[in-house]
Amino acid sequence: MQGILFPLVLTIHILVGLGVIGLVLIQHGKGADMGAAFGSGASGSLFGASGSANFLSRTTAVLAAVFFLTSLSLSYMANVRPAESRSVIDAAGTPPAPAQELPPAAAGAPGESKAKDIPK
Repeated sequence: MQGILFPLVLTIHILVGLGVIGLVLIQHGKGADMGAAFGSGASGSLFGASGSANFLSRTTAVLAAVFFLTSLSLSYMANVRPAESRSVIDAAGTPPAPAQELPPAAAGAPGESKAKDIPK
């Protein structure tokens, strides 16, 4: 279930985040009406003179609440451990027994000193 739910919530989270960014950029600042009063800009908008503030601010608040909830759910899903948690060491199993060391052969063994072969 978590394999499908995590990417779904992550996709919703990203889309809602982009929506919040877009809505905040569309909204007028507090001083925007002063410039429109002196003729420097058009005071009418797509939603009417005062309707845009209510619609955009409410939509931004709803999207911010959804963004908050998806943030909490993503953090919960990232920290939940499955019922059968196994570490990497447990998955590797037990290490093989060390090889028994064989006695060195008479001549040419890798660990044998060749000091006796040097002429004096």
